[in-house]
Amino acid sequence: MTPQTPSAAKPRAVLATLLVQSNTVVSTHTLIDELWGAEPPRTATTTLQVYVSQLRKALLADTGEAAGETGTAQPLLTRPPGYLMQLAPEELDLAVFESLRAEGRAAYGRREYEAASRALSRALGLWTGPALSGIPHGPSLETSAIRLNELRAEVLEQRISADLRLGLHQELVGELMGLAHEHPLRETLHCHLMVALYRSGRQSDALQAYHRARRSLADELAVEPGPVLTRLHERVLASDPSLARHGEPPLRLVPVGRSDDRPTAGSGNGSGNGSAGYGRDARPTVWLPPAVADFTGREDQLAVGERLLAGELPGRNRVLVLSGRAGAGKTALAVRLAHDAAGRFPDGRVLVTLRDADGRAVEPRTAMATLLRRLRGPRATGADSGPEPLPSSETELAELLHERTEGREVLIVLDDAVSEAQVRPVLSAVPGSTVILTSRQVLGALESARHLTLDVLSTREAEALLMACGGPRMRDDPEAAGEIAQLCGRLPLALRVAAAGLAARPHWTVAGLARRLRDERTRLAALALGDLDVRGTLLTAYRDVDEKARRAFRILGLAALPDFAPSTGTALLAVDPVEAERITEQLVQAHLLEARRQPGRLAPVRYSFHSLLRPLALEVLAEESPQEGPAAVERLCRAFLTLARHADARLAPGRERLTYEAEPPPAISPGEVVGDAPLRWFQEESAGLSEAVRQAHAAGLWSLCCSLASATAGYYEASALWDEWETTHDLALDAARRSGDAEAEAVIQRSLGDLAWQRHQTSLAIDRYRLARQLFTRQGDRVAAGRCQSAEADALLAMGQIARAGHGYTRALSVSRLVDDARGSAESLRGLALVAQRDGRHEEALARMKECESAARTAGDRRWTEYASRTASALRIALASGRPAGASSIPLEVRPGVWLFLPSRPDQRAA
Repeated sequence: MTPQTPSAAKPRAVLATLLVQSNTVVSTHTLIDELWGAEPPRTATTTLQVYVSQLRKALLADTGEAAGETGTAQPLLTRPPGYLMQLAPEELDLAVFESLRAEGRAAYGRREYEAASRALSRALGLWTGPALSGIPHGPSLETSAIRLNELRAEVLEQRISADLRLGLHQELVGELMGLAHEHPLRETLHCHLMVALYRSGRQSDALQAYHRARRSLADELAVEPGPVLTRLHERVLASDPSLARHGEPPLRLVPVGRSDDRPTAGSGNGSGNGSAGYGRDARPTVWLPPAVADFTGREDQLAVGERLLAGELPGRNRVLVLSGRAGAGKTALAVRLAHDAAGRFPDGRVLVTLRDADGRAVEPRTAMATLLRRLRGPRATGADSGPEPLPSSETELAELLHERTEGREVLIVLDDAVSEAQVRPVLSAVPGSTVILTSRQVLGALESARHLTLDVLSTREAEALLMACGGPRMRDDPEAAGEIAQLCGRLPLALRVAAAGLAARPHWTVAGLARRLRDERTRLAALALGDLDVRGTLLTAYRDVDEKARRAFRILGLAALPDFAPSTGTALLAVDPVEAERITEQLVQAHLLEARRQPGRLAPVRYSFHSLLRPLALEVLAEESPQEGPAAVERLCRAFLTLARHADARLAPGRERLTYEAEPPPAISPGEVVGDAPLRWFQEESAGLSEAVRQAHAAGLWSLCCSLASATAGYYEASALWDEWETTHDLALDAARRSGDAEAEAVIQRSLGDLAWQRHQTSLAIDRYRLARQLFTRQGDRVAAGRCQSAEADALLAMGQIARAGHGYTRALSVSRLVDDARGSAESLRGLALVAQRDGRHEEALARMKECESAARTAGDRRWTEYASRTASALRIALASGRPAGASSIPLEVRPGVWLFLPSRPDQRAA
C-alpha cells in the first residue's frame, strides 16, 4: 500500500488520527471533536463522511484503479461507532518504531549494548521531524504528538546510554552539546554530556556544562538541579575515578512517576558506582509475602497489570497505582502480580509497607531505608564487619537508593500509601524501576502513572470466592451463599472473613450465617474472626481523612438508601452546595463514599455507601458525636419538606397540605433542585422521602412527620404507590395523635380516605372522609370540610348510589363557592357532571364539565384542567355520534387518571 497523502488540512488530520490509533475503532464523535472542537458545524457528520471517502480513494490510488478492479484490500473500514484503520505492523512507521524500541530495550537489558544501539538508531532513523508536524492538532492529536515526541526522546537517551557503554564518549560530545542546547531542561541529557566530556579528558568543560544546566533551570523554572545531576557534579569535582570507566554509564534523572523502561547505570560488570559499602548482588532479592492461594477473579486487572510489567502498554508508564476501599484486595492483587512476574525482574522483587504497626504513615526516608535494607547486597570484598550504617538524611538515602537500583530490573511494591507526598520522594529515587503502588486514596496527582481502581467483586466472583474459602457447606447451599455475598457487599475481605467464620464453627449452617448478617446493626460485629476484623479495617480508611471529612462520613450515614442527591448532602452537612460537593468528593477519593453518574436525571451524580460502610458510619456517629444526629435528621427532613412542598404545589396546585412554621434551609433552592419536573423529582427521591418520614417519626419530630407525609400524598396518588402511601401516613397519623394536632389528623385522615377509595375500600373511605370533615369543621376550616364532602360523594358514586352522590356534590359546591375555593369548585362540578352523565342528562353533563375546566384553570391546576378538557371532548364526541345514550355507558374518569366502571342503567341496557 502506497497511500497518497491528502493536501487539505482536515483530511490530513483525519488520516493522522486514524493512523495513530490504527487497528482501534475511532468514534465519529472523536473525529468531529478533533476537527472542529466544541463548536462543530451542523454538517459535521456529512463532511466527515466526505473526508473518509476521499481518504479511501487516496489509500488505493497507487495503481490508478478502483479497489474492486485491483483486488487491493481497503484498510479504512466503517466500524460502529466510527472508523477503523486496519494495518499490518510492518505497514506503519509508528508500529515499526515501537517494535525497534522494544528490541533495543530488550538488548540493553541483556547487556548487548551494540545490538541495542543498532536497533535504537534504526528506530530514530524513521523520524523526519517532530511528531505530526504540518497537521493541525485537536485534543487527540495534541496528546499523541506529546507522547510520541517523548518516546523519541526516551529512545534517543537510551541509545546514547548504550553508546557510552560502548566507549563512544568522544563521538557523542558534539551530538550531546547540540541536544543539551535544544533541550535545556532535560537533566538526563546534561548528565550524559558531563560524563562524555569527563571521559574525554575535559573535566572543566564538564563542570561548565553543569553550570549552564543550572542556569537554565533557574532562569526557566526557578529551581535547582535535581539530586542526580547535583551528585554527578560533586563526583566530577572530586575526579571520581569510577566515572572514567568505559563500563560506567552516566547517571540519569527521570521525573517522578515517569515511565522509563530502559536499564541504566551500574548494571554493566558488577562493579561499584562510588557508593562505599554497596556492591552488586548477583542473586535476586525477593522480599514478598506469599501469594493468596485461593485468589479469585480480577482477570481484567491482572491482564492490565501483567501487560504493564511486561512493558507492553503504550506510553512510558512504569508505575501502577491500585486504589480502592479498604478490604478490596489491593495488596493481594499486587503480590499476585509480583509473584507472577519473577522472570521479568531478575534483580529482585521487594514489598515495603508504608504504614507502621499502628496504621500511621511512615515517612519517606523510613520507607527508603527499609527498601535499601531489603535490596542490600553483600559488603564489598574484604569487609569483615556488619553492614554499613545507612545515612539519616532523606537526600542521601535517595542517592543511595538511586545508585542501588540504577540499571537493575527491580520490581518494587509500595503497599498502603497514604498520599502522593509520601511516595514522591521514593519514586524519584527509583526512576528506572517498575513500581506497584496500593492505596485507599486515588493518588490522581501522581504524574505518568497508570491507575486501576478496584471495585467490589462481581456477583459471580464473590460467590466463587465464598465457595473456595467456605468449603463443602458453602457449595451445598448456593442460595444462602449468594445472599451472604450480597450482604457482605461483595467485598473480598468481608467474604473471606464470613467464609472463615463458617469454617471455624462446624455447628453453624450457611443459612444461619446469612441470617446473622441480615441485621445491619450487628453485621460488622458478625464479620470478625481472630485478627481478621472487617470493622477495624474499614475504620483505618475513616481515620485517614481529616476531621471535616470524618464528620461528613458520620452524618451522611443518615441519608436514605440506596443513594442520595447532592442536595441531601448539603442539608445534612449544613454547608453551602459548593462546600458540600468538596467534602463528599473527598470521601469519594478516599473510597468512603461512591459517586455514580446518572445522565438524564435531575441530579446527574448521586452518592451512595457501600453496604458495610453505612452501618460503620452510623456506629461511629453514635459513638463519637451522638448529639449531631437529631439536628442532622431535622435539617434533612426540613430540606425534603421544602422541596416536596415545592414539587407538590406544581404537581397538584390547591391540594390540602399541612403548613410548617420553621424556616426552610437557606442553602436549598427548590427552583434549582426540582426545576420544572416535579413528578421526576418525586420519582427520584421517593425512597428518601419515605425514609425522612420514618426518621422524623423516630426522632419525635411530630409536626415534620405529618407535614412530610402530607406533601407526598399527591405524588403517591398520581403514581399509584399505595403501600408507600399507607406506610408514611400511618406514621403521620400516629404523630398527629401523639402531638394532639387535630388539623394534622384531619389532613392525614382525608388522605387515607383517598387511599381507601383508590383501593376500592369504599366503606372505609367514607368513614375516613366523614371523620376528616368533622375535624376540619371543628377547626373552622370550611374549605377542607367542603372538599371532604365532595370526596365522600365520590365514594358513594363508586358504590352506585348516584342520587346520594349528587346531593353530596351539590352541598360541596355550595360551600366551595361561598368560600371562593376554585379547586373545591372544580372537584364538585366534576362530580355533578358525572352524575348528570350517569342519569342521561348529557347536555347538562357537558356544561358542568366545561365549568369544571374553567374552575381548574382558575385554581392553576394544569392536571385537572387537562382532565376536564378531555372528558368534555369525550362527551361531545359521544353526543355528536347521534347516540347520546352511549355517553352514559362510557367508563367514567372520575379523577385525573382514575377510571370507574359502573354497570349500565336498566334503561340504557334496554336501549
